[in-house]
Amino acid sequence: MLTVSKSSWRDVILNDFVPNLSKLTLVADPDCLLTEEKLALKLRECGFDLIEFNDPVEFRFAYESNYRSIWDRGEHTDLVVILRLQDIELESLPYDLLQRGRRLSFNLGDIFPNLSYPVIEQIDRSLLDALFDAQRKSPPDRMGDNATKDFILRHVFGIAAELIESDIDLLRVLLRLHYGNLQIPLLLAERLILVLTGHDRFKTWPIPQIVPDDEAFFAFLQERWPLFLAKLNGANHIREDSPDKSARQTFWTQQNDAFAIRDINPECQYDLKYTGPENLPFDHQDIRVYLDNLFLEGKLTPVEATNTETDAVSWIRSGIKTTSLDDEGLRVSRLFGLVEQQLPTAESRYSDWIAFAQKWAELTSLIHCSNSTEHQNRLRVIGDALNTTFYGWLANHYSGLINLPPTNPAMLHHVPRRLAREIEDSGISRIALIVVDGLALDQWVTVRQVLQKQDANLVMRESATFAWIPTLTSVSRQSIFSGKPPIYFPWSINSTNNEEKLWKQFWEGHGLSRLDVAYQRGLGDGDASSVLDSVIHPGKTRVVGLVVDKVDKIMHGMQLGSAGMHNQIKQWCHAGFLSTLVGQLLDYGYVVWVTADHGNIQCDGKGRPTEGVIAETRGERVRVYPTSELRSQVAKSFPYAHKWQPVGLPADYFPLVAGGHDAFVTLGETIVGHGGISIEEVIVPLVKIEKRAL
Repeated sequence: MLTVSKSSWRDVILNDFVPNLSKLTLVADPDCLLTEEKLALKLRECGFDLIEFNDPVEFRFAYESNYRSIWDRGEHTDLVVILRLQDIELESLPYDLLQRGRRLSFNLGDIFPNLSYPVIEQIDRSLLDALFDAQRKSPPDRMGDNATKDFILRHVFGIAAELIESDIDLLRVLLRLHYGNLQIPLLLAERLILVLTGHDRFKTWPIPQIVPDDEAFFAFLQERWPLFLAKLNGANHIREDSPDKSARQTFWTQQNDAFAIRDINPECQYDLKYTGPENLPFDHQDIRVYLDNLFLEGKLTPVEATNTETDAVSWIRSGIKTTSLDDEGLRVSRLFGLVEQQLPTAESRYSDWIAFAQKWAELTSLIHCSNSTEHQNRLRVIGDALNTTFYGWLANHYSGLINLPPTNPAMLHHVPRRLAREIEDSGISRIALIVVDGLALDQWVTVRQVLQKQDANLVMRESATFAWIPTLTSVSRQSIFSGKPPIYFPWSINSTNNEEKLWKQFWEGHGLSRLDVAYQRGLGDGDASSVLDSVIHPGKTRVVGLVVDKVDKIMHGMQLGSAGMHNQIKQWCHAGFLSTLVGQLLDYGYVVWVTADHGNIQCDGKGRPTEGVIAETRGERVRVYPTSELRSQVAKSFPYAHKWQPVGLPADYFPLVAGGHDAFVTLGETIVGHGGISIEEVIVPLVKIEKRAL
């Protein structure tokens, strides 16, 4: 039996798992505990394979091909079948499983017996460590809903709502919450809103908007920032209650997400979108430590302030837009410092890698859009070390991402399940998914900047997710439209021709008619409006999947490296196809999601394998073989390549993938490619786009 002390909530579960005791263990897991990242990793280290029972046909395929045949040969594997239902519903499993397997059941109520179950089931599983530790150190009495909410806010999120007394206190709490990407459940956000709105000090603050919503909070800060700069210049007579515009005074206002100077009366009303105090204490030491990073990472946009005097090291300077090359170099230097301080490790969570990848993308986009060879070389050196760590992390953690809940999609096949939940739970009637084939996360940064200029009323809620490895279109893009790991479409894994069929099958399984679902690929040029009108019926089509392959075409014809990619993608965006496509969908009432099937990376040839026809897929960053022996034979000549285990892939699919900046092309040749393993190819954008209420 595993010897573990119960210093973690995971230990409560691990004590029930004994290797070699039973070939088959059936687990009722309504709260998705066994698929939590670290627990799933520990179970795999102990020899247990995890498989979910969702679709009976898909389960039977995986069970018979991967396990039953092994047992029939007299060999042993420890298989754990997870049913995300209560224990009494284990009886719904097939009879042969019930006869063969032992039964277990776990839920949050057993682990946190004194806390309100309806509350704790809402929090992200990554936060259970802090909650369990708090329960162990200060065992609470039996708590109701509100007491449980306050306990979690205090001990997990570090928020003692009753102690927030000043604007500085509130701003500090909100910055830590939103900048730290802490996933506060709506249930807890509503509790915090209730407490704060009951405080006289915060009556004018837009608490219901800025507590639960990152984008609203950063927009609130953005429109207050130029007021702060104006106050530094002595223009501190701004008022909201006078329409008189006769006198003149230089004054800042936001328009089209860029800031311009207007000459208006110092007594005139400033058109703020969010209520609340006009002057925020940005210069307080507890607040300004966040401001620099917010501007560096692109969460806030610098504004023009030609009359503001700051020295070169001032924290204010990051929030001021200039055309000075020195200032651009300063921002790049600070971003380098930021990413070097926050490099993930082999022990990081997948969410840490996603958060870091977004910072890395901001830096990468900035450098590829400039002409500094020095910065490009420094980026390359850090990137090589980063991708070495990333590969090691993936080798241990990647398989644990497959069965995570789709609430915050960790992998691309979770995305349609996330959309289905949004339709079922939120009452949204129409959703559109745009897959931009080959769009890397740093290239999304460039796209986003153009989209913001073309339509200032777009609200983009940005995240990222993991593509399938190998990062091939036929593997990763099919997983998006099917909502399944590639193991479930072995017959079409080398083609994309089944995407429409898989997309419609997925939505039929979620209660929609095929007539409610549309799909179109090969987009990116021409008139986006006419394309949409030929694909969807605005009054009837509820779900639409669109493939924009322009970026992939740019990549495969690219001879100018990553910098050339950014330049051509920017030119394509300026032509307006994507903005028109998104805008038309929003006008038709769709909530729009944008993602990519994989990214891309500039790489250098290390030699082309001459294995003849034994490779089923012969890409520039990946070769795929039908047996592990054939793969090993070729791998001997290419020590830089990785023999990727067929995680979630068909049993006869054995990839040999290039990592870092290496490629299976002629020695010395430089290309932009995909299919391999790098943070640039594997972590891709996932963005929800809505229209800002005017």
